[in-house]
Amino acid sequence: MFRNAYVLLLLTTLFWGGNSVAGKLAVGHVSPMLFTTMRWAFAAALLVAIGWPRLRADWPVVRKHIWVLASLGALGFTVFNAALYTALNFTTAINTSIEQAGMPMLIFAANFLLFRMRVAPGQILGFLLSLLGVALTASHGNLSNLVVLDLNFGDALMLVAVLVYSAYTVALRFKPDIHWQSLMIMLAASAFVTSIPFTAWEIATDRVIAPDLYGWALTAYVVVFPSIMAQMFYIRGVELIGANRAGLFINMVPIFGTLLSVLILGEDFQLYHALAIALVFGGIWLAEHSGRKMASAEELMARSAVDRGS
Repeated sequence: MFRNAYVLLLLTTLFWGGNSVAGKLAVGHVSPMLFTTMRWAFAAALLVAIGWPRLRADWPVVRKHIWVLASLGALGFTVFNAALYTALNFTTAINTSIEQAGMPMLIFAANFLLFRMRVAPGQILGFLLSLLGVALTASHGNLSNLVVLDLNFGDALMLVAVLVYSAYTVALRFKPDIHWQSLMIMLAASAFVTSIPFTAWEIATDRVIAPDLYGWALTAYVVVFPSIMAQMFYIRGVELIGANRAGLFINMVPIFGTLLSVLILGEDFQLYHALAIALVFGGIWLAEHSGRKMASAEELMARSAVDRGS
C-alpha cells in the first residue's frame, strides 16, 4: 500500500512541478484567468466523457453534498491555479515551486488544531525545516526581508495560493464516498464555473490575452497532466496514507519544479535555492520516516489490544 501511494504521489508532484513551468511559459501567450478557465473547461469535458455512467450512479450522493464539492473545486482548482498563474507574471517558476513546500506545515497545523490528529516530534522538525526552506526562497536568500515584509507581489500571491491549497487538502476529509471519476467531474466542473467570474473580470479590464498556438499547446499539457492525472493520483494518495503524510510529498514539487525550470526555462539557480531544496528534501524524509514509525506503532498497539481482548 505504501509503495503504491509513494509512486502516485511522486508522479503527482512531477506533474505539478511541470504546472509551474507551463504557467511561466504561458506568460504573454494566454492570460492567467483565461488559462485557468480553459484548463478546467476541457478537463471537465474529458472527465464527463470518461466517467458519465459513474456520475449518474453516484448522483443521489453527489446532490446531497454538492456545495461541499463546489467549495473543494473552487478552493483547490480555481483559486489556487488563478493565483499561481498570476504570480508567475511577477516571480520565477523556481520560487513558486519552492514556496509550495509551505503546504505541509499548514496541513499539519490545521489537522492538529481542528481535529487533534497526533503528530510525531520528527514530523514537527521536518516541517520546520521545510518552513525555513520556504522562507529562504520567499525572501530571495535574505530572511531580513520577511521582517519588513519586503516581498514582491508574485511571491506574496504564491504564499496566498499555498494557504488555499492547504485548506483544500485538509477539507478533502469531508468529500462524500463516491467513485473517483464522479469526484473529479464535480471538482473540475465546479472549478470551471467558479473561474468564469475571474475571466470576466480579465475581459472587462482589458487584461485578457487570447491563446496563440503556443498557448493552446500549454493548455493541452495542463489539462491532461496537472489537472486530471495529478489530481486523481493525489486524491488516491491521501486515501492510502492520509492527508498529513500525503501532504509531505508536496515538498517534492520544488525539486521537480526547480529542475524543470533550469532545464526548460533556463532560470538562474542561486545558492539559496540549493539550500532551500536541501532543507525541504530533508524535511520530507524526516517527517515521513517519523510518520511511518508512528503509524506502525499505533497499528501494533491496536493488534495487541485485540489480542488481549480475545
